[in-house]
Amino acid sequence: MGRAFNFSAGPAVMPEAVLQQAAAEMLDWQSSGMSVMEMSHRGKEFIGIYEQAEADLRELLAVPAGFKILFMQGGGLAENAIVPLNLSQGGAMDFVLTGSWSQKSIKEGGKYGTARVAATAQADGFTTLPAPATWQIGADSRYVHICSNETIHGVEFHELPDLQALGCDAPLVVDFSSHVASRPVDWSRVGLAFGGAQKNLGPAGLTLVIVREDLMGQALPHCPSAFNYQLVADNQSMYNTPPTYSIYIAGLVFQWLKKQGGIAAMEQRNIAKAQLLYDFLDSSSLFENRVAKDCRSRMNVPFFLRNESRNEAFLAGAKAANLLQLKGHKSVGGMRASIYNAMPLEGVQALVTYMREFEKTQA
Repeated sequence: MGRAFNFSAGPAVMPEAVLQQAAAEMLDWQSSGMSVMEMSHRGKEFIGIYEQAEADLRELLAVPAGFKILFMQGGGLAENAIVPLNLSQGGAMDFVLTGSWSQKSIKEGGKYGTARVAATAQADGFTTLPAPATWQIGADSRYVHICSNETIHGVEFHELPDLQALGCDAPLVVDFSSHVASRPVDWSRVGLAFGGAQKNLGPAGLTLVIVREDLMGQALPHCPSAFNYQLVADNQSMYNTPPTYSIYIAGLVFQWLKKQGGIAAMEQRNIAKAQLLYDFLDSSSLFENRVAKDCRSRMNVPFFLRNESRNEAFLAGAKAANLLQLKGHKSVGGMRASIYNAMPLEGVQALVTYMREFEKTQA
């Protein structure tokens, strides 16, 4: 079968060069006599891997000096609890409800304080984003939470909201799991950003947290020690054993991204890939995308066959064409193509070619 074009939403496609390097170093990393999997997280070999990965990520994402980079575990789902444990102080938090992931965030946040919905796009079936000027944020808000790219519904904030311009002093918390490293981040508008690595940065198991230093040290008394941002930062993300191999692979991805020209270059590629797919969908009589054009995700493109009786035939043909993992999330149905950084333009071209041929045969 060979290497397929893998459109999985996560764990997702990895850069082939990274997989090849990891395979070559699997049994003996740089003549150390050990696999990275076998290394002590406190040994000089792994410390070097960790420090290089952190430095490369800070450079790639242009993270300012006033922010700490934490390598944690539990994924974005766990951060829905870890963030309020660290920032809520048991008070009120405001959430912008834009899809399945922000829904989970609200539910989890309510266990540690008062979780309020500042705005919602639910009435539109999560196909739009509520304008920041309409958000109802309480004066007592400890933080404002957004999911800047909803993996399931395929909506994306193309610009982070400026809370100060809205007269809000609360920090902005951003779940950027599914589009981290696909575009630049305006850190002047962010208090904390988090994301699982398994979409754009590496394998499952690693969670990235980038947090402004003045927001640390406020954890609730019952916050588990391993989830206390201050303790994690004070111990260089090694208060407990970190996900060493996932950090190593993510570090290779960071180096790969730098070789591709960095985040600005990746953004231009992602724009081109997304435009190619959306242009076809908009011109199709068989397929459709239901998301408003001003907030369509560049990473996760949900689409539907107007005649859903053809879904199984479409998926079977896609598999035969080596185009995998195109079935949509069970909660929304349809199809979904996740076209993360590591998905080459050729993969999107192959998908569009197949869809165009399928449309001709089904006419």
